[in-house]
Amino acid sequence: MTTTLAPPVHMRRAAVWALGMLAISTGALESVVAPTLPLLQRELDISPSAGALLNIVLAITGALVTPLAGKLGDRYGGKRVLIRLMAVVSAGGLVSALAPNLPVLLLGQVLQGAMIGALPLSFIVVRKHLPAGESKVAIGLVSGMFVGGSMVGLLSAGPVAEALSRHWMFALPTFAIIGFTLLVNRLMPADPPVRSDDARIDWPGMLLLSGVLVTLMLVFAMAPEAGSHPLVLGALIVVLAAFVTGWVAVERRAAAPMIDLRMLARPVIWKSCVLTFVICLGTAMGVFLVPQLLDVSGEGYGFGAGATEIGFILLPGAVVATLAGPAGGLGERRFGPRAVVTAAVVIMATALLALSVAHTEVWHIVVGKALIALANGLCVTAMVTSIASSVDEGDTGIATSLILVTRVLGSAVGGMLGGVLLTSGTPSGSDVPAESAFVTGFLIAGVVAALSLLVARTMSKGAKQ
Repeated sequence: MTTTLAPPVHMRRAAVWALGMLAISTGALESVVAPTLPLLQRELDISPSAGALLNIVLAITGALVTPLAGKLGDRYGGKRVLIRLMAVVSAGGLVSALAPNLPVLLLGQVLQGAMIGALPLSFIVVRKHLPAGESKVAIGLVSGMFVGGSMVGLLSAGPVAEALSRHWMFALPTFAIIGFTLLVNRLMPADPPVRSDDARIDWPGMLLLSGVLVTLMLVFAMAPEAGSHPLVLGALIVVLAAFVTGWVAVERRAAAPMIDLRMLARPVIWKSCVLTFVICLGTAMGVFLVPQLLDVSGEGYGFGAGATEIGFILLPGAVVATLAGPAGGLGERRFGPRAVVTAAVVIMATALLALSVAHTEVWHIVVGKALIALANGLCVTAMVTSIASSVDEGDTGIATSLILVTRVLGSAVGGMLGGVLLTSGTPSGSDVPAESAFVTGFLIAGVVAALSLLVARTMSKGAKQ
């Protein structure tokens, strides 16, 4: 049942920038774990596999929250849902800041994962209140500022954790999120719901997808011990297959599915999802392995860097990511998604394969990480911008949610795979992973990225598909 509404109020520039500043704050909170992960592993006495779980549990929550947030935003108004979602993120940031141990910190990260659902909500609001041309630029701006928020997190997390404590590196961006959420609530015009039909929540689909993600992470966590527990690993794989089969069956029959698999069947959607998954897998592998490589001091490799040094070494990559987001949106508008994505895939594959061979100098790491960040920013922003402008306005949240869910799934798989490789590559009685574990990780991600060119070359050249 469609409701006829008055034309929406035009969004002022101040509201767009407030939305962008909120994106920077959430990006900063999302990124504080990456440069301080080795420090957290030591303080909490956890293995690389557990560290990888800490690194990606936020993404797992995001994969569940994002499609739900996008759907509710389409139907009940993006601003209303966005403000409530940021309240959950703020609570998660405070829990992480006060966490005395790993379980509580994981709980805080789970709550923080709601931030990933804020992006499609921002796109809903922007598309409702701005003309098509301006909305593309605004979407690129918000996406880029979210990625660019990592610059703030990477730069500040190490010094704050070492000078004050790990608790403050979560608290400071959380305070910023609270402040900018209040500002967005004041400046952003309300967006009435577009429609009220099919607004039911797909609880069976959400529960089954939760089972898929949790079981997938357990499979990765058990992989290093597969030799000693083969039956347990086999049972987990069977359970994973059952969850996937059940989820697909439920989503295909649901009147209001959590993720519309029929939309996923469109070539423009599934190709974008495949490429986004591959790019984000490579990015996550770099995000996890590079800080570990900088922290470790092995025989003939590693740098023995502290959290502050790691943050500064990663900073150029964050700067590049900040520029890559808006550039991806503009590039998609000027040259079409195929050209932008092909360039991103080539850059990603080149950077990862180069790091598998050359990683003994700081500049190797700086250049490699910057290229990875460039490829990720170009691809994800171009895909989101293209999809957002290729579907009906009422489906913006659902369509972009598919890309963002794929983003967090790729990140989760890449991060856990990196953790598994380092755990299995650590000799018995030693805390230092073998260099071959890092080489294998970069090599696998680089080869997968190169193979994705087979999908990229089949995309349409036009800006719209």
